[in-house]
Amino acid sequence: MAESFLAPLRLGFIGGAITSAVGYTHFNSSRLDGHFRVDCGCFSRRASNNEETARTYGVASERTHATWQQLLELERDALDAIVILTPTPDHRQIAIAALDAGYAVICEKALATSSAECRAIGDAVNRNGGFLAVTYNYSGYPMVRELRQLIANGSLGRIQQIHIEMPQEGFLRQGAAPQAWRLKDYDIPTVSLDLGVHVHHLTHFLTGGQRPLEVVGEQSTYGQFEGIIDNVYCLARYNDELRVQAWYGKTALGYRNGLRIRVFGSLASAEWLQMEPEDLRLNRADGSHIVLDRGSGDADVAQQPRYNRFKAGHPSGFIEAFANLYADIADHLRHYRARQPTPSEFVFGARESEQGLRFLEAISRSARTRQWEAP
Repeated sequence: MAESFLAPLRLGFIGGAITSAVGYTHFNSSRLDGHFRVDCGCFSRRASNNEETARTYGVASERTHATWQQLLELERDALDAIVILTPTPDHRQIAIAALDAGYAVICEKALATSSAECRAIGDAVNRNGGFLAVTYNYSGYPMVRELRQLIANGSLGRIQQIHIEMPQEGFLRQGAAPQAWRLKDYDIPTVSLDLGVHVHHLTHFLTGGQRPLEVVGEQSTYGQFEGIIDNVYCLARYNDELRVQAWYGKTALGYRNGLRIRVFGSLASAEWLQMEPEDLRLNRADGSHIVLDRGSGDADVAQQPRYNRFKAGHPSGFIEAFANLYADIADHLRHYRARQPTPSEFVFGARESEQGLRFLEAISRSARTRQWEAP
């Protein structure tokens, strides 16, 4: 079981109301292992929603702020970090203001709508000697971390192909009502800001930071919302003849969230499905098959106590994956505050986010030029 014997770090939420897509998830996961508590917030521009969220989260009325600017002004000495959970187009302004005001910042992906915005946020981190962590929740799953370790120690051999798909149905299913901000595209379509960032991050995470050399992409519109890109294909070329193929979108009926990762190496292949998060399937060159889970004697990473809040056979899932990220961020933040910064292999900031958005920009350019493009 994961435990924390240190005083919880104090958070302020900007965004993250109970009506938002991820607010309640962040509230629960940040507190799951005792590393954080939520002390204040500006949860919503709507006063009634802001107040109802504060009551649900147990935040005092005097620390429930009407604007994020007011929160930054009044809570300067009372918090250890700000968590930004607003729609992606608002991230840049809030993150830079918080960093310039001296706050450590935790931000939901995508960090921004363009690589240029990411650079501006990274500049704010650098000029303030600041702290920034971006949450990409799927890299918090124990079996994804197990797969990363298998790749790193050579168990799969030379990695030749990675296939990632993330089909969803929200833009085509009857009765679907996407949030308004998701129905506007930028140079990077919002579906890529929403789903494509995971494709890049998971590839970056699993390969130990490899960067794509060039990409070719295709974008289309199949859903109910005219002119909004909702389906993307991509093929990317990396060093050492590695190829990454991706498909993600929101018009695949029957898939609530069909994230699947397949990695093919010269000695073995591996497959992980988000809907079956406890299992990592391996297929070896001798024809044998094995399924790793947290109770498997062959598992390395997944057997660690921090990933076993419950015994194997009691599935761990989405909230716990987020909680694993928050545990990593808490450790990183405590070292930062003690002026003993220690790089974490599980905490990612503006640089990685900028690389991801350059990747997505290249996909968009390729869809227009019908050519390979360099990120």
